[in-house]
Amino acid sequence: MTAILIIVAAIVLLVLGYVFYGSWLAKQWGIDPSRKTPAVELEDGVDYVAAKPAVLMGHHFSSIAGAGPINGPIQASVFGWLPVFLWCVIGGIFFGGLQDFGSLFASIRHDGKSVGEIIKDSMGPRAKKLFIVFALLVLILVIASFVNVVAGTFASDRGLGFTTSPLGTETTAIISLLFIVLAIIYGIVTNRFGVKTLPATIGGIVGIVLMLVLGLNVGFAMGRVAWIVVIGAYITIASLVPVWILLQPRDYLSSFLLYAMMIVAVVGILFSAFAGTATFDMPVFTSWHTGIGNLFPALFITVACGACSGFHSLISTGTSSKQLASEKDAKPIGYGSMLIESALGIIALIAVGMVYANYTGGGFGSPSAAFAAGIATMFGTSESSVYNTVYALLTLAVSVFALTSLDTGTRLSRFMFSELFLKEGEATYKDAKGIRKVLAYPLTGTLLMVVIGCILGGLSLSQIWGLFGAANQLLAGIALMAVAAWLGNVGKNNKMFYIPMAFMLIATITSLVTTVIAKIGMVAGGTAQWGDWFQLLFAAAMVVLAVFLVIEGIQTFLSISRRKKAA
Repeated sequence: MTAILIIVAAIVLLVLGYVFYGSWLAKQWGIDPSRKTPAVELEDGVDYVAAKPAVLMGHHFSSIAGAGPINGPIQASVFGWLPVFLWCVIGGIFFGGLQDFGSLFASIRHDGKSVGEIIKDSMGPRAKKLFIVFALLVLILVIASFVNVVAGTFASDRGLGFTTSPLGTETTAIISLLFIVLAIIYGIVTNRFGVKTLPATIGGIVGIVLMLVLGLNVGFAMGRVAWIVVIGAYITIASLVPVWILLQPRDYLSSFLLYAMMIVAVVGILFSAFAGTATFDMPVFTSWHTGIGNLFPALFITVACGACSGFHSLISTGTSSKQLASEKDAKPIGYGSMLIESALGIIALIAVGMVYANYTGGGFGSPSAAFAAGIATMFGTSESSVYNTVYALLTLAVSVFALTSLDTGTRLSRFMFSELFLKEGEATYKDAKGIRKVLAYPLTGTLLMVVIGCILGGLSLSQIWGLFGAANQLLAGIALMAVAAWLGNVGKNNKMFYIPMAFMLIATITSLVTTVIAKIGMVAGGTAQWGDWFQLLFAAAMVVLAVFLVIEGIQTFLSISRRKKAA
């Protein structure tokens, strides 16, 4: 019954947060449904394309979810379920939801531009450049991490080609490929042939079911390196084509897999509680210090997307703000999606609690595998067909969301890389001159980021994911600071940002400085490997950039305070 109490308490608290705190934020900031959004005013058929609320919700939720809210809470479960529960709920309502909603709102008031443009407006052009460099470093880690995850999920050592009696990786691979084809068909029939959303959605869901049936009987085998090349080619193309062809429909359809996964998990929790098929045996609290570090800052870095994630701010200001048809949809998409993700984090926590002894004993190759096994265990033993089917479907869902975050992250890197080389008054690469025009050209930044990300992902550096967590959370602190500075400049209430902003900055800089000190010690002792050098240099660069940005932010807040006193 512990599992039921945990999920019910989480849902009640998150719903209350959405209804009361989310509505209060919308009122404080002045959400205006009558105001035209950038997707309407600046529609270009490529990036600025107004989407129906359900479609945009699917894109946004799928993009921010990825594997983060599953991997993070499961890794942090070594502290016990109570710390993870509290951080997912409190963090989701007052930290992550605030950041996502605030970033989305600020972006639609800046013509759908990125956090960098918001920073420029409130903190100056120098701060904007520093932020874009910082964000691009984070996006390299995003691409590297998810290339590693997806390639590992797809890879098979059984040669090249179609297989019968497929392994789980081969099933996941072929269904994911078919999913891309289905998304393209959906995008064409809805945007070019005028098919309404409801019948198209029904057709899409039927297509998903047929793909699942096919994938469980026929798989596709290919090695890990080959998959990295294919994934790199895919995300390059996906970041360049119009959003209505692939990004919108793919993310919308994949969201149904995520919703289904969460429903299956809740049903499993209820079923196991009353049928006794699985037992939640995770302790309430274990220790202040575990194998992943001290509770502070490790818990708040590791949980990541289940409570607060800087990557979300890039999605809110990079793709979602360019597709928002009305400001009234900003609250459910920006704030609501984050709270649903926090609920997913709680579900992941309960799932690993069902196989906790096996997980802590090293019985699973990854947190995603522990998640799938935990949910599947709720329905029966590992020898049953129900267990195997549920396990395969959940593994597929996780890989689909990792791939979704990957192609969205690549698109974001294209936007931000181009912004880095554009001067004031230059809207696109066409307005730039000389070498800046070449560097701002969409394909240039895309190829550079994809190549670097795929090389790092191909090295399978275990340090990438840990470093991504700290960098990602540091980005959250900076995004909170950027939105707070802008709100202060335009005379709106920004006090709700102060504590979350300060906390995220302190926690993440503490984590990165600890990493730098540890790696310097390894270098001095002559035990450092290539991955240790990578972590040292990357973490040091992050800390330096963050310190400069924080100084710029403090100066901005002091200036705002002086203006208020003078007024």
